[in-house]
Amino acid sequence: MIGSPTRGTTNPNRLRRVDRWLTAEATVRRALSVADDPLVVDLGYGASPVTTVELARRLAATRPGVRVLGLELDAGRVAAGRAVADPPRLDFRRGGFELAGTRPALVRAFNVLRQYDESAVEPSWRAMLSRLAPGGVLVEGTCDEIGRLCSWVTLTASGPRTLTLACRPDILDRPSTLAQRLPKALIHRNVPGERIHSLLSTWDDCWASAAPFGVFGARHRWAESVRALAARGWPVLDRPRRHRLGELTLPWDAVASG
Repeated sequence: MIGSPTRGTTNPNRLRRVDRWLTAEATVRRALSVADDPLVVDLGYGASPVTTVELARRLAATRPGVRVLGLELDAGRVAAGRAVADPPRLDFRRGGFELAGTRPALVRAFNVLRQYDESAVEPSWRAMLSRLAPGGVLVEGTCDEIGRLCSWVTLTASGPRTLTLACRPDILDRPSTLAQRLPKALIHRNVPGERIHSLLSTWDDCWASAAPFGVFGARHRWAESVRALAARGWPVLDRPRRHRLGELTLPWDAVASG
């Protein structure tokens, strides 16, 4: 098995934001719909299986027949998962970045690479991508302890495709607050001269300019700041409906280290 045990921190609904996005995002829905027997791997779910159970329930509502497999290196955590499992649609097993030899259509790997060195990110990505089913998707990211600040990278066999930043807008001082929860591939790149730093700095300016929209609520201010960001030339991919949910998705090339 490839990997190191995570700290195990988890809470109910911690991954609700990424799960909501997974059930709506076209690339993910396509990967699940074309699979005859769609398997989803939740890698490194932590000391409690609660977020894996939630993922299974949420995906089943949009893709009947989906199977979810939680993978952990720690045998005790696997035992805790199996105590609540409802096979064959939900199961737990020991495994790491090799994905226990499975060929999933979707992998969710959250708060796993955060504990690794930056140099381990690309090898870990490659290990997981090599195990995906044809057309499969890897979503790798991080969030705070109760899921208010989140970010994730979406990858396919060809590599990273997009970066998504998501949060509860009403807890933000400014968008750059999200910097503390950037994926491992970017968190050390938030310095002048890097694209991710330029994005967050520009977005802070747009957030300040959108302050009058705060009278209608933080979500309206967030959406207006994203509109202003796009007007400044940033290639925003998602639609206004997603912005009102507190999300922003950009092409990976727009934020990756240059």
